Amino acid sequence: MAENTFETQYDLTKKNKIIKFYEDNKVFIYSSLIILLIVFGSTAYYFENKENNKILLSENYIQAKINLEAGKEGEALNELKELIFANDPTYSTLSLYLILDYNLIEDEKEIISLYNHILKNNKYDKEFKNLLIYKKALFSSNFSLESELLETTKTLINSDSLWKPHALLLLGDFFMSKGENIKAIEFYQQILLTNNLHRDLYTKAKSQLDFIANE
Repeated sequence: MAENTFETQYDLTKKNKIIKFYEDNKVFIYSSLIILLIVFGSTAYYFENKENNKILLSENYIQAKINLEAGKEGEALNELKELIFANDPTYSTLSLYLILDYNLIEDEKEIISLYNHILKNNKYDKEFKNLLIYKKALFSSNFSLESELLETTKTLINSDSLWKPHALLLLGDFFMSKGENIKAIEFYQQILLTNNLHRDLYTKAKSQLDFIANE
């Protein structure tokens, strides 16, 4: 009997503590629940909105391709520019490539500006970003000044990127086309010193060095 009384008193004490804790902290409890609901709702809305936006970008990209196939290049170009400035890593990049493939923009500086925009406003995997930098350099090598091309490729040639030897070969070819063979040799020789170099790149650099030596 005494044991039952003790248990009853223990239960009452425990309940009183819970009630007291609730009374003392109910504002905090309700606030926390409201915050959790807001966070959950906002997160759900964010991901739903992001998914809907991705679908819309996909549809706009498909529409741009349809317009290109229909010969409506002006409409397609406007749609592709909008996609580029939507700052989506996938569709911004694909849109720029499509503009280049169809030669929709003749102004070389505008193309470089679009490259700069997607590189600045999108998050890419490191090597994919380096690929974009290389493609920008490759595109601009036909009209850029020496200082501009060196600035564009600086990130690549000062790194251990997979695209470093490609950039070195581009610079070597650039200076060779200008008749500046001493500078060209410097870049070709750097390629030959690269570890785990692809055989084709080694062959191209060696061939260019042999050509210069036999001039």
